[in-house]
Amino acid sequence: MKYLVILLSLFVLGAPAGAQTSSGFSEASTEVQRRLEESVAELARLRSELAEQKIPLAQRLADLELQLSAAREEYQSTTRLLDSRSLDLANLGTQIKTRREELSYISNLLAEYIRNFESRLHIAELQRYGPVVDAATLAPENTNLSEAEIFAAQVKVLNTSLDRLVEAGSGAKFDGNAVDSEGVVKAGTFVLVGHTVLFRSADGKVAGLVEHRSNSEQPTVVPFADPVLAAQVAQVVQSGAGTMPFDPTMGDAQKIAETEETLLEHIQKGGPVMIPILLMAAAALTVALAKWIGLVLVRIPRRKQLEELYAAVARGDEPAALDRAKSLSGPVGEMLRAGVAQMRAPRELIEEVMYETVLTTKLRLQRFLPFVAICAASAPLLGLLGTVTGIINTFKLLTVFGSGDVKSLSGGISEALITTEFGLIVAIPSLLLHSFLSRKASGIVARMDTAAVAFANAASKREVTQREPDPEPEEQAPLHRGSPKMARAT
Repeated sequence: MKYLVILLSLFVLGAPAGAQTSSGFSEASTEVQRRLEESVAELARLRSELAEQKIPLAQRLADLELQLSAAREEYQSTTRLLDSRSLDLANLGTQIKTRREELSYISNLLAEYIRNFESRLHIAELQRYGPVVDAATLAPENTNLSEAEIFAAQVKVLNTSLDRLVEAGSGAKFDGNAVDSEGVVKAGTFVLVGHTVLFRSADGKVAGLVEHRSNSEQPTVVPFADPVLAAQVAQVVQSGAGTMPFDPTMGDAQKIAETEETLLEHIQKGGPVMIPILLMAAAALTVALAKWIGLVLVRIPRRKQLEELYAAVARGDEPAALDRAKSLSGPVGEMLRAGVAQMRAPRELIEEVMYETVLTTKLRLQRFLPFVAICAASAPLLGLLGTVTGIINTFKLLTVFGSGDVKSLSGGISEALITTEFGLIVAIPSLLLHSFLSRKASGIVARMDTAAVAFANAASKREVTQREPDPEPEEQAPLHRGSPKMARAT
């Protein structure tokens, strides 16, 4: 280092001449020496300062190394904590997602529970629980509410339903409005015991069971026909104690009682077609009753009386036969008296005379019977006419009210069914009466035919005994075969 400085000084300064070389070199050496000394002094000073500053710097370095070590430990601890917190955050996110799903599921369950709760509420209870149910139903759609507020509104319905369940056993009493049987809204008090709801108006004029009518949004009060039951209901609602009517059918018995109607009301539901049906029924019944009385009053001679008359005719004793014939009554006696009057005439004439009486009696006995048959055939047709008109009225109501309200269609349906019912009620008995009366009239005519045949046979015996026997007598054919007129009468 020393020699390097000398060389540099020589190179810088240089020597202009050989004579001056030694003096210049001395000066350069002196200058270099001086500088060297200064440099050494400076170096010693610097080394002294460095020695003075080395201990604090070493101490500071040690402190900094300690701080670095602490920082590294803190960094590692913070890194571990950050990793733990990240894991916790991920787990917390998973839990939050799970809880949100559970909250959504519970919210859906509560919404469904609210709908079921509202559907099971009695129409009278909607006035009491309606605001709570409506608030819970509309809460999910309200964007201004938080999830906690929505959940609180839904849980409130759950708590309300539990309170209602507790009150149902002991009974609940609350105020509200109801519609009476005349359609007037009355303010009063409801009493709920189980599924039975009673109502008493504030003025005390209306008291009865409460039910829901399909065409009304208000509870309807069904009053009791029995004033004792109405008084019991009023007492229970007013005082909260007493004997109350209980309906185990949950209102069905009351509805069935409302459907009961008198015969006149039932007939009025049949419409205008019921008028000719009832007139026809009355006419058919009157004619059938009159004909039955007339046929019952027809006298039929006894067999002994007829045999005595036949014996007198066979003997040819005209006075005795006429006397026996006069003692006979009814159409048979009338026919035999006509035959006795002609007993000495030929057989054909006797048959003609008696056949005329049979025809006259047959026409008289069968008079008005075709009218009963016409009623039996026409009544179902009138019922069918009423059915058609009832269905037409039903379709007219459908065009006005639609098919949603069944009660509005009951008028046309009742007309259609009731007219058919009464048409069959009139037709079946009329048909049976016509068959019975026709059979009874035919029986009387058959007895007349039998008596006529017997009388003609007795007259034929008289003719055989009075005249001489013929060697080859002509065989006598039976009356009902030889006389086509008597056969027709039969």
